[in-house]
Amino acid sequence: MTILSSSGGERVERWVQADFLGHDAEAGLGIEARGPGQESRPQNWKLSPSDFAFLWEYCKRCFHLKVARQFGPPRTPFPGIFGVIDKLMNEFFNGLPSSDVDPSLPPGTVAYGESWVESEPITIPGHTSTCFLRGKFDSVIRFEDGSYGVIDFKTTNTRGHHLPLYSRQLHAYAYALENAAPGKLALSPVTRLGLVCVQPMDISRDAEGRISYIGEVRWIEFNRDDDGFMRFLGEVMDVLDLPEPPEASPSCALCKYRDDARRTQL
Repeated sequence: MTILSSSGGERVERWVQADFLGHDAEAGLGIEARGPGQESRPQNWKLSPSDFAFLWEYCKRCFHLKVARQFGPPRTPFPGIFGVIDKLMNEFFNGLPSSDVDPSLPPGTVAYGESWVESEPITIPGHTSTCFLRGKFDSVIRFEDGSYGVIDFKTTNTRGHHLPLYSRQLHAYAYALENAAPGKLALSPVTRLGLVCVQPMDISRDAEGRISYIGEVRWIEFNRDDDGFMRFLGEVMDVLDLPEPPEASPSCALCKYRDDARRTQL
């Protein structure tokens, strides 16, 4: 689950704290990662689906350093309330019929809570290195026809322009489920991908004085585009296989802080 603010610059900065700095469980650590100046050799890069949205868009240099060089940012405290909201969302939907997620979905049941997935190694044309996907999805719907749907819970602006970025993350979970590494969770076929977005809109208070947040709930579905996802993985591999990290994004506060520290020798 991801909690974001709705404004542009503030949203990115809060994401950096929440998703990038606070989550080490899915940290993308390269297998036998190269050190500076080390001769390039084939790798099997470990990729975290949660990095495919904002980290990839925010700064390719930070993405490369995290995955290829095992050089992540310093950890910062992660507010526990986000974990509470995540747990409540999963518990609320678990076991409900798919129609309670959205009436447009085929008959089924929300049957899987948070679970780890890991794919077999993926070979990308034009690359000697391979990669594999490892991460934890929020939930999966088991449809009555034997297919599955991967869903992710987001507390965010339900009309936010950033929401389509999460299609990559959902495609990664679907790929890992359909092409699971030996001994890992395998579910196939995955026919639906979508977000359950909740945007707090109001607050109510009951007779006992308890406060409840009232939010707009919106189902946002993405069509499967496996060819497009493989093209995206090819772009990721292009960055990871570079002998040196790419240029920093002009808007990356982390890279600017690093460069300023070097320049001032502080």
